[in-house]
Amino acid sequence: MFRRGFLGKVRRTSVVEHYGIRTLLYGTLLPGPRIDRRGGAAMRAVRDAGFEVGVHCHDHVRWQDGVAQADAAWTRREFVRALEAFQGVFGTASRSHAAAGWQLNAQVLTLEREFALEYASDTRGSGPFWPTMGTVQGQCVQLPTTLPTFDELIGVDGRDAQGAALEILRLSRAGATDTHVFTLHAELEGQKLYPQFEYLLRRWREAGLELTSMHDYHEQAKRSVIARHELVFGQVEGRSGTLAAQGALQ
Repeated sequence: MFRRGFLGKVRRTSVVEHYGIRTLLYGTLLPGPRIDRRGGAAMRAVRDAGFEVGVHCHDHVRWQDGVAQADAAWTRREFVRALEAFQGVFGTASRSHAAAGWQLNAQVLTLEREFALEYASDTRGSGPFWPTMGTVQGQCVQLPTTLPTFDELIGVDGRDAQGAALEILRLSRAGATDTHVFTLHAELEGQKLYPQFEYLLRRWREAGLELTSMHDYHEQAKRSVIARHELVFGQVEGRSGTLAAQGALQ
């Protein structure tokens, strides 16, 4: 609530309407539910339908609000909890990581290497890169989110949800790269914004764009030279606070 820019987001996107009061209180006044226990069957059904799965976090609020300033012990404890919960749901180790809220610290890069993750999508940026944070040179390639999210666009310049879909479509066909990573939220694009997300998927297909998994994207990226970039913290228009981003070429 007190993060810079959050109240502006509330005014733009009606987060109470999208999430509901109870969900907004999880991790603050209410304990977060163990969705690995409650929703394990649904998660396995998604995997069994052919979709890729990877680890996100154990406690979204605790990670997003705490990891940037956390010490190595705290970071390891939270990271391992997430990996163990994933193992409990799927019966296999996760091969990828996407940091909650695009938040991390240098220890996360070390842990991603230690647990032999193949790739991560912890950052915002323009294309695949090897991350360096301080003295830590990450050995897990980053596949950053390149497109804005629906909630970053709704309410900006008068856009509604349909306008946000059109802007994402425009950006996905413009710019320096022809390969993009789009981040969605199941509780938004999978529910209230489902019609606009379905529209976006249909228009992507009509435009001849290929929809692929992060795993396949990583396999494709490995066939090219991947440069090393500094990992920095910055702001993204429409999102409160700062987040991890692809910085200068090293």
